[in-house]
Amino acid sequence: MLRALGFSRWAQPSPLRPLLVHQAKGKRALASHVMTPLPLSYAVLDGPSPQPPLVFLHGLFGSKTNFQSLAKMFVLQTGRKVLTVDARNHGSSPHSPLMSYKAMSADVQLLLQQLHLHKCVLIGHSMGGKTAMVLSLQRPELVERLVCVDISPSVTSTVTSFPAFVAAMQAVDIPRGLPRSTARRLAEEQLRSTVPEPTIRNFLLTNLVSSEDQFVWRVNLEAISHHLNEMMSFPDFQTSYTGPTLFLGGSKSEYISSNDYPEIERLFPQAEIQYVPDAGHWVHADQPQQFLAAVCNFLELSPP
Repeated sequence: MLRALGFSRWAQPSPLRPLLVHQAKGKRALASHVMTPLPLSYAVLDGPSPQPPLVFLHGLFGSKTNFQSLAKMFVLQTGRKVLTVDARNHGSSPHSPLMSYKAMSADVQLLLQQLHLHKCVLIGHSMGGKTAMVLSLQRPELVERLVCVDISPSVTSTVTSFPAFVAAMQAVDIPRGLPRSTARRLAEEQLRSTVPEPTIRNFLLTNLVSSEDQFVWRVNLEAISHHLNEMMSFPDFQTSYTGPTLFLGGSKSEYISSNDYPEIERLFPQAEIQYVPDAGHWVHADQPQQFLAAVCNFLELSPP
């Protein structure tokens, strides 16, 4: 059966050490290790502007390549530096059994610290949008502006098919030794009944990679499956982020509804909500030009 790709070189376990005799001490050490922020994989496109860079955070099953074309367009349009980032358990970033928004926020904070970025514009889609919200609420001084793409600070389990996608991907069975074209075709055939939309199937198949004569899922399905309910919810916050905020939804999507407006207003009192016509959940892929225009217009607005 197709297996999930294991830990990257950044997350290799340390050499074996003698067992800790004191059980409580061992538990504390394990918790400390698990909560350690991970060094994320990222790509940078430099721009001449001294203004804070744009940092793109992708959604579940995505990677930094989702925003590759748009990143170039944003550099040309705004002159700002643009970073595209792989979340933990996605793309080329390390795998970890822990999957929470506070952990992913800590990962991005570590990256900003490593790059000496004291201020940025966070642009997050879906899971990446929730990560961006958490970071903004935890460390508002790091965030010049916030853009949340087709996601709100609410429970999304009633509007998503992601649990079915995870189960379908875990059930895919590809024999060893097949060429890539054959392996991809077999995976696509096995996903078709659960994922009938070709664009979504192709998106999921971007995670199919070759490893040791076998095709595997690059995304860490085990960790995602274990924490999926947490990914569909949002942490409790009593603080707010008062910086300029844009919630940019797709007109054909249900991820940002009028039921979410009170919580958006409570946590993000300066937020505006817009919908891109003829766009579904993947707004930036469905209508890239309109997405680009909406974000650029938002960046040009004066602070309140």
